[in-house]
Amino acid sequence: MLPKTKTVVVSALCCTVLGAAVAGCDGDAVQNWDPFAPATRTAGPAPLSGTQRIDVAGRSVNVSCSGKAEKGAPVIVLMHGGGETLDKMAALQRTLSAKNRVCSYDRLGAGASDQPDGRQSLSSTGKILSGVLDRVAGDGPAVLAGHSLGGLIAARYAPDHQDRVKGLVLMDATPPTMVEDITKTIPKTATGPAAELRAQTLAVFQGENPEKLVITDGEVRSAGNIPVEVIQHGKPYLEAVPEYGPRLERAWAAGQRAWLALSSGGRLSTAANSGHHIFVDQPEVAVQAIERVTAQAARQAQGE
Repeated sequence: MLPKTKTVVVSALCCTVLGAAVAGCDGDAVQNWDPFAPATRTAGPAPLSGTQRIDVAGRSVNVSCSGKAEKGAPVIVLMHGGGETLDKMAALQRTLSAKNRVCSYDRLGAGASDQPDGRQSLSSTGKILSGVLDRVAGDGPAVLAGHSLGGLIAARYAPDHQDRVKGLVLMDATPPTMVEDITKTIPKTATGPAAELRAQTLAVFQGENPEKLVITDGEVRSAGNIPVEVIQHGKPYLEAVPEYGPRLERAWAAGQRAWLALSSGGRLSTAANSGHHIFVDQPEVAVQAIERVTAQAARQAQGE
């Protein structure tokens, strides 16, 4: 069993930072569902209010929405970290909803949503996100604000959905090359807690997590010229394994810089007094970044 300090690092890397993984909601309903198929209904359902379950490709997905949007303003969608639920972001949603329309949801395998039928992939978890956006934003624009694994999923989703994702806020998002970072930083020859940290982290990326999500490395692709804010932690928390901790911190910081390639309008900042959960440690930093991106996305939409 890992000492308490090591357990904290594993939790950060595997549960919230690295989060879940990607393999494939193997259920036929999800795999065969075409999120790009034209809508057949002539009038959408009433806007969601409060927390309720919605049907997405035959699966029950727990969604929470609050606040009112100005005409044409993007809907903000909050995306929780791995091993967490939408409840973790409730305070952030409550604050933002004073001026914005804000929604959050539990991914399959998290919170009150259905369990996945099998391994999930970034593609299959993206299909669920498309279904959620269909319900909470319709044909309107959305800003995705993701923490940790939620940030990685948002960043991978946006380049293929530039028609609907008009802004991104990544709060200490899992880096795009986390598997490579871990394997290069902690060698196979490592022993003791470092070896356990390496093995547990890689297992999480291979799908041994609540969402059964297989997480793979990949290049950062452009999502257009949308506003993007990347916020990294300022208080080191990956140094519980002294011989490798500083290198893990440097790799993490490099990963945050890499996400800037999502847009020519990318901006990197540091929440100086925060650990991994920036929206908890310094909520004002998260709120200001999300509101800036939302306002800029609205202006860009009006100029089109």
